[in-house]
Amino acid sequence: MTLSVILILLLISIFAGAYGTIIGAGGGFIFVPFLLILFGLEPRIAAGSGLVIVMINAIIGAIGYTKQKKIAFNQGITIGISAIPGTFIGSWLLQHYFSNAFYIIFAILLSVLGFFLLFKNLPIKFNKKKPVRTSTASPSFNYWYIPLGFLMGIISNYLGIGGGWLLVPILIYIFKMPPKEATSTSVFSLLIYTTVGAITQISMGNLNWMIVIIGGIGIAIGAKIGLKIAEFIPEKLIMQLLSAVLIIMGIRMFFM
Repeated sequence: MTLSVILILLLISIFAGAYGTIIGAGGGFIFVPFLLILFGLEPRIAAGSGLVIVMINAIIGAIGYTKQKKIAFNQGITIGISAIPGTFIGSWLLQHYFSNAFYIIFAILLSVLGFFLLFKNLPIKFNKKKPVRTSTASPSFNYWYIPLGFLMGIISNYLGIGGGWLLVPILIYIFKMPPKEATSTSVFSLLIYTTVGAITQISMGNLNWMIVIIGGIGIAIGAKIGLKIAEFIPEKLIMQLLSAVLIIMGIRMFFM
């Protein structure tokens, strides 16, 4: 690996760490596509390496958001634990039923969700629906957090991108959680189930250790930066940032 490649990887991981921490998505949805596009890695290696990177991002992000007292711990723990069985299913699917559909599924999910979030957060309101709750009180427990977590576990290990990019919008628009609480709770739940998923991927040998080490350093730096920015960034801007990256990466994946 040349010096220029190392620097590119480091810069990408710093950006992914900062961006992922701000929007609660772990950074994997940025990091994994770049591994596929720029490095031409085999998808299972990209997914496995990406999941370890997401875990590192989640550890640092969860510590920071705990200090800021923004995490809904009951919801985060429920989602995180419920996701653990799903991580094994996701790993098994990745090993035995992987095909070019990987790119298509990835691109469709990213693009559709990105355009949805963009529409929901346009400056001009086309309807007068009740706005998303913005209080700091944590929403009550809901048993639907259990199947939601299970789904996140499958998606996380199959795609290697953590699942936070999908979890955050669901927490906001279905469970009516305030955006900043949703992003921090997402990061906390990621910490739980990506740790299990990362261990599974390591045991299967789905890793490129050089990329993980360099990317891990960058993602750690980026997560620290993201925590600082997240303290003062407007909630609507958080959603706009999420939608922008999802759309760009989704469209790019269609042409791989």
